[in-house]
Amino acid sequence: MYTVTLIAAPVAKNLDTALVDSLRNAWGGGDLRALAPSEAAEFDIATLPDNRWDVWADVQGMGIDLVIQPTQNRRKKMLLADMDSTMIEQECIDELADMAGVGERVKDITARAMNGELDFDAALRERVGLLRGLPVSIIDQVLAERITYMPGGDVLLRTMKAQGGYAALVSGGFTAFTAKVAAHLGFDENHANTLLTDGDTLSGQVGTPILGKQAKVDQLEKITAKLGIAEADVIAVGDGANDLGMLHRAGTGVALHAKPSVAAQCDVRVNFGDLTALLYIQGYSRDEWITG
Repeated sequence: MYTVTLIAAPVAKNLDTALVDSLRNAWGGGDLRALAPSEAAEFDIATLPDNRWDVWADVQGMGIDLVIQPTQNRRKKMLLADMDSTMIEQECIDELADMAGVGERVKDITARAMNGELDFDAALRERVGLLRGLPVSIIDQVLAERITYMPGGDVLLRTMKAQGGYAALVSGGFTAFTAKVAAHLGFDENHANTLLTDGDTLSGQVGTPILGKQAKVDQLEKITAKLGIAEADVIAVGDGANDLGMLHRAGTGVALHAKPSVAAQCDVRVNFGDLTALLYIQGYSRDEWITG
């Protein structure tokens, strides 16, 4: 069996029951389950429809996300999340670079690296090199003035952890940021790269080994082994090319507002919903959320 989930953006709430019913009838689906009025609904089907991606493209034009996945083991025991442009709305290195006056140059490298056009390690070293001489105190300034959280992240973590779930933040960014983000949202552990310093200034170098695409997969293996759970028990979320390894290995890999070349390689894509879409994907209704 497979479960079909349709999700609207929380601010739009434009999921039409008639659309859901029409699709359910066309695909011979089972009973409709409303997860949130005008925002999310689901139904089960026996086989994958041949026209799933045509329908996906159609509902994308309506501002609706469509996810089809095996019904079995939808509720996961662990969340594995990227940080930049996933749990937060910015790329930390871009914000640091902007304050250093090299923002446009670094943003271009970041975009190309996240789109898979550049080697991640080399791109990271090049960008960090441009930060040489910045005062270390600028990290706290960026955190205070420029970093905002992706909507729904706190609810996602509270709800999964209330059900005994575990949460790990694994980022190609920097520990100076992941430590604060992880503590704020309630992650159980966090892993990232280290910005090296010369006294009170950034040295322009990053600690090795660099945490990139393979390192995220390695953490998936290590953490699941430590917890005694299967990789199928994990829901992973990210947006960049360096997330693809963990997205493909996890039981459910969610491309969240991802670069087009990244989304094209993932079956579960969320382009309109926020992080609460990961709860709907697991079959949680809004009245099951832990909001505070």
